[in-house]
Amino acid sequence: MKFVIQRVTHASVTVEGQTIGKIGKGFLVLIGVSGDDTKEIADRMVKKLLGLRIFEDENGKTNLDLAAVGGELLLISQFTLYADCRKGNRPSFIHAGAPDMANGLYEYILAKCREQVPVVEKGEFGEDMKVELLNDGPFTIVLDSAEL
Repeated sequence: MKFVIQRVTHASVTVEGQTIGKIGKGFLVLIGVSGDDTKEIADRMVKKLLGLRIFEDENGKTNLDLAAVGGELLLISQFTLYADCRKGNRPSFIHAGAPDMANGLYEYILAKCREQVPVVEKGEFGEDMKVELLNDGPFTIVLDSAEL
């Protein structure tokens, strides 16, 4: 499982011209699910995500987590995080999870985050989405379950 976490001042996602998710200060998280991922892996990833201390405290040090700043989440499923570009110029996505399994884990992650974060918005699994954000910093972190 891979999370690309971007600290944002605001972010939104639209499908067919309609805004379906919008947040203020918080994290925009692109979520990639592989064929080997499980709920246990998702639990570890969510715990790490929500514990990241990457917001500035009163001294300008990145020392505060999402809860400490009243941050919000926008979670977007993105199978392209599992692009394999080793051969040729057209990426292969054979390591991405099958749609039903990946969507199930995506929904599981949403539910786990909603247990702890008051505002959790989402994209639409499998749809063509337009994502807008203002990256704060910029501050972007990649979490890979293979490295946790």
